[in-house]
Amino acid sequence: MKIERIWAMPSAWTFTIKPIKELLKEEMSSGYIWVDPFAGMNSPAHLTNDIRPEMKAKYHLDALDFLKAIKTESVDGVLFDPPYSPRQVSEHYKSVGRKATAMDTSARFYSVLKDEIKRILKPGGKAICFGWNTMGIGKTRGFEMTRVLIVPHGGAKNDTLCTVEIKQ
Repeated sequence: MKIERIWAMPSAWTFTIKPIKELLKEEMSSGYIWVDPFAGMNSPAHLTNDIRPEMKAKYHLDALDFLKAIKTESVDGVLFDPPYSPRQVSEHYKSVGRKATAMDTSARFYSVLKDEIKRILKPGGKAICFGWNTMGIGKTRGFEMTRVLIVPHGGAKNDTLCTVEIKQ
């Protein structure tokens, strides 16, 4: 497994952070179908979704509903850059006039999304995950981690942690 640590300035738009942008260029093969259920403004995925209608995504659905609409084992890669904390989940939902439920702010929120990612990815497909931990999609779901990128931002800022995994 490759592990790297590269300092960079923070940004609310994960995919604009230089070492993350470079990781995506290296890991996302052209000609393959990539999806992003939390696309924000700068996702390089082909099929994009973001619950916030002001984002430049093709769809504006709840992430779980978006993933459930995709056929089983039909995509080559998934970018998984969800809100990193229950507070961020609540803020995103509030911005679209929706109140976050106990489910939305629990660990189960991430678990059910990861189950859907496992379902839609083809065998040999990649999941690239971002957050404040390196759990990724997980070994128990049949994924093997091949790369970890740690992006420290200095001061009191949390590092952005990136994992690359292959579905076995």
